[in-house]
Amino acid sequence: MKKLFYFYCLVSFAFAYFSFTQYPSIAWINIILLPLAFIGIYDCLQKNHTLMRNYPLAGRGRYIMEELRPKIYQYFIESDTDGTPISRIFRSVVYQRAKQQLSTTPFGTQLNVYEAGYEWINHSITPLPLGTIRPENLRVKVGSKDCLQPYDLSLFNISAMSFGALSSNAIESLNKGAHCGDFAHNTGEGGLSPYHLKHGGDLIWQIGTGYFGCRTKDGRFCEQSFAKKSKISSVKMIEIKLSQGAKPGHGGILPAAKNTPEIAKARAIDPHTTVSSPSSHIEFSDFNGLAQFIKKLRTLSEGKPIGIKLCMGDPTEFEELCQVFADTKIYPDFITIDGGEGGTGAAPIEFSNSIGMALKDGIVIADNVLRKLHIREEIKIIAAGKILTGFDIVRIIALGADSSYSARGMMLALGCIQALICNTNKCPTGVATQDPNLANGLVVESKYKRISNYHHNTLDAVSEILCAAGINSPTSLNRRHIWRRLSQTKISPYSDLYPYPQQSHLNQFKTIS
Repeated sequence: MKKLFYFYCLVSFAFAYFSFTQYPSIAWINIILLPLAFIGIYDCLQKNHTLMRNYPLAGRGRYIMEELRPKIYQYFIESDTDGTPISRIFRSVVYQRAKQQLSTTPFGTQLNVYEAGYEWINHSITPLPLGTIRPENLRVKVGSKDCLQPYDLSLFNISAMSFGALSSNAIESLNKGAHCGDFAHNTGEGGLSPYHLKHGGDLIWQIGTGYFGCRTKDGRFCEQSFAKKSKISSVKMIEIKLSQGAKPGHGGILPAAKNTPEIAKARAIDPHTTVSSPSSHIEFSDFNGLAQFIKKLRTLSEGKPIGIKLCMGDPTEFEELCQVFADTKIYPDFITIDGGEGGTGAAPIEFSNSIGMALKDGIVIADNVLRKLHIREEIKIIAAGKILTGFDIVRIIALGADSSYSARGMMLALGCIQALICNTNKCPTGVATQDPNLANGLVVESKYKRISNYHHNTLDAVSEILCAAGINSPTSLNRRHIWRRLSQTKISPYSDLYPYPQQSHLNQFKTIS
């Protein structure tokens, strides 16, 4: 697109020269041609809007439609790609918070409060004064009895997205935003790249089935490289990925065409080769083996928090896994539950739509099992899967989580417009592409501020919700605080829909801090 614009500029300036010098009778046309050329040049040079940098003049169409949309759709529901108007509403909230724009709405709720599925938290007759809970204090300490370097994790963090799936500029922006806002950035399974380390943001290093960044030539886990990298000061926690919500039980392939020397170096693989991520780990084959692997990583990392990530599958299997933790007394410091609604750049449609348990159900099962086995106090739960707003965070913590990740929200804050061509390497906003012409349109010094803004403003919303409900700490949230409409005439608290194991009195509703 830029090449076409450059050609337009060349033609416009040539026409201007000849019209003024040779054909003054048609020079008036320059009133149209030259302003457009100068506007396009400005688009190329400005640093706030990636779409305009990558698509001068044409990219402005998106912002024109943003201005028109409230007027055009004032009496109509604009559905998102998944058909839900809620997605549009909350997508707008992300943009507004990232850009520090006014995020209040007129004329009350935009949702149908009498429609089945509507959820809310009840306010208190005696709410706490706003500001009682500071957003920067919304944190949870992650570290079991064997953890020597526990980490104070924010309630809202950047979910796993690898370098390779995202551009170098996107990774830099995310990490610098995490550093600025004092929260954590999950690397994804693509390894530790220089872009993860450049700005010193806190990292959760994810180790997947391909052991990228800590693997031997034959694809096995390399203790030496892991030990060296895990001791990097910005690496605060390590996460063993067992499965992900978008394609649980499915591996992945990095095509040779996408395996550039830079990506290959970060992943400790040979460039320009096709590399597979198996569907399961080869370093262990059963639950006892996983427990021993957790113990090994904790030792090699000198006591940093070690966790696992999975999309909930058969609950019986999960209970068997946790029983092994209880029997061996080898506990992961955290378990990340990814919902079946989680996203990815590319997945088979059957896996993304029909495999994997939804986040809320997965969180409830995980929390209940850990409580039942009396090991909940050793293990923190992190939730991932379409978490965008402050209420999303409050709701998932009430269900049993301790903290949360967001991928979709952070990408929107970066400038993602949901073009849905992540798997083509043609992302127009420079987020999910390795094309340098597109990636360079994303300016780190502009976008990292949006990441930090979005994080802070969302946690500020969490604090205000808690104050309105008269709750002085997220650890006091429980399932009786969130209500759901079942039909026109029936409503129910989560504590009835998702009962705690062997609950008998109110004290058992409390979330363990």
